[in-house]
Amino acid sequence: MLPNINPVQLLLVLLPLIFAVTIHEVAHGYVAYRFGDPTAKLAGRLTLNPIRHLDPVGSVLLPLILKIFGAPVIFGYAKPVPVNFMNLRYFRLGSLCVASAGVVTNFIAAFVCAAILQGIRPFYDALAASAFGLPASLIVQLLAYSVMINLVLGVFNLIPIPPLDGGRIRDGLLPQRLRKKLQRIEPFGILLLIILLMTNFLDFFVSFFISPLLNWLLHGYL
Repeated sequence: MLPNINPVQLLLVLLPLIFAVTIHEVAHGYVAYRFGDPTAKLAGRLTLNPIRHLDPVGSVLLPLILKIFGAPVIFGYAKPVPVNFMNLRYFRLGSLCVASAGVVTNFIAAFVCAAILQGIRPFYDALAASAFGLPASLIVQLLAYSVMINLVLGVFNLIPIPPLDGGRIRDGLLPQRLRKKLQRIEPFGILLLIILLMTNFLDFFVSFFISPLLNWLLHGYL
């Protein structure tokens, strides 16, 4: 039997998730455009309109399933922004910047939302005691979920396994000889990720990387 589902809580998860995956993909496309590749712009992907970026499975179904079954982390993905890396000026630097753009943007979003949360903290008791108590609590939850989801998306994408961003970041940092050896695992990247998701890797992932960051960013709210 499925657990009871609170539609408000689902909405509070989906809204920041949609925001997080949208800015992640736009960042990739925008940085590629700045380095000389117009592919994302010509495809209409340099927009914050989430409809242009959402993947029905990765942006909606996957996070819903994770939320319903109480997964330790909630994450998702959007349709990858098309980038022709051969168009990039300063190929190696451009490739590294494009690959890093989504992760950096998610981290910035997480820190900004956390800063807003900490900024309103001194006034929260007064807000909660007023007639606007319910909206105030929902705003706090929305910002907290945004911190969590952007942080998870950023850290998860740093795993150096293609097709995650970390795989391309890894390639941009390694010497060519070592890069070519590691690129042999690229066809098996999805399989490796599935294996990691089916094991207790996520528990380790949460406890080792994300939990300390969340405790710091959401201090006073957890």
